[in-house]
Amino acid sequence: MSQDGAKGPLDGIVVLDLTTMLAGPFATMILGDLGARIIKIEAPFGDSIRNSARLRGDDDPKSFGGYFQSINRNKESLVLDLKKASAQEAFKRLVKDADIVVENFRSGVMSRLGLPYETLKELNPKLVYGALRGFGDRRTGESPYDEWPAFDVVAQAMGGIMGITGLKGGPPLKVGAGVGDTVPALFFAIGILSALHRAKNTSEAQFIDVGMYDSIVAICERIIYQRSYLGEIPGPEGSGHPLLCPFGIFPASDGYLSIGCPRDHFWQILTEEMGCPELAQEPRFRTNEDRVANRESVDTLVANWSIRFTKAELISRLAGRIPLGPVNSAADIMADPHIAARSMLATVEQPGPNGRAVQIANTPIHFLETPGGVRHRAPLMGEHTSQILSDFGFGKDEIAALFEECAIA
Repeated sequence: MSQDGAKGPLDGIVVLDLTTMLAGPFATMILGDLGARIIKIEAPFGDSIRNSARLRGDDDPKSFGGYFQSINRNKESLVLDLKKASAQEAFKRLVKDADIVVENFRSGVMSRLGLPYETLKELNPKLVYGALRGFGDRRTGESPYDEWPAFDVVAQAMGGIMGITGLKGGPPLKVGAGVGDTVPALFFAIGILSALHRAKNTSEAQFIDVGMYDSIVAICERIIYQRSYLGEIPGPEGSGHPLLCPFGIFPASDGYLSIGCPRDHFWQILTEEMGCPELAQEPRFRTNEDRVANRESVDTLVANWSIRFTKAELISRLAGRIPLGPVNSAADIMADPHIAARSMLATVEQPGPNGRAVQIANTPIHFLETPGGVRHRAPLMGEHTSQILSDFGFGKDEIAALFEECAIA
């Protein structure tokens, strides 16, 4: 497997991961890639995405699909029925020796289980506890939407990113990638690591709360100041940028490229390559502000030129001279020498009779001394239950009793 055995900078940190779906597991995936021990605690029915991105006929039917494999690599699975009192007590024992607990339940679930932050921090005074919800946690500010469930599409819609995505003048459009989940996950991971740093220095517990809605508002920061400063309500913008020109997607004879030349010296290089160097000095196009005011004319000029060439020809002419890049498909990405050079594809096992190898995206965070990355495949459900409990000091008889009560599986 990629980076087999490599230890990341979080080696020795233990995370009890109660999250499901995408946002929470994506955050703990980051921590696992960085070397933390991620103990994925699943209910008896398992994470609901285990069977998404379905299997081939020769895969283990009790295994998992590509969705689960991708974001649950580097994790161990412990099945624990937290509705049972004995399982709750077992969880409390785990908390005493853990560094971090994370969950993305709806508001109030952990309190109903008798396992709120206030109880757990008494067991572990240095505990870092993170909650990732659609609309945040009432401890840091109770939202009127506190009880609403949320998915990626809801966060994208309410947070503003959908409102500025799509063809100009057209309806709003969902961003293809699940940014309503993954962006909050990135903020969540940053918050967890910040709290961990504080806990190591002060020996004090900390509660971290990230809302999906809040996170999308944060990355759409431009729409806030545009409204406040200029009184504008931005709408769908196509592939351009309201403040930069030329800046967007332009056609080639065999596809599309992104080109960004808002800086005047880049624009000069582009116009020279277009065979029209005089455009760089024309009053309508001399500065970025001029070009923004005459965006339609600029975009038409560039598009009428670029479509005469293939993507490869345009790259050969301009790569390294101005900011540009091809619009890649998944196949293009997986064949790109950059991706190989940067170890951005990790090969892992897909459990089954033939144990085939599959590829998933690796971490983009690279360290020279402690590289981290994908070390092992995602876990089968409950695969590590007995080993985890043994590592935390549970005796064989205690483990057997928990199995007998169906508190673990």
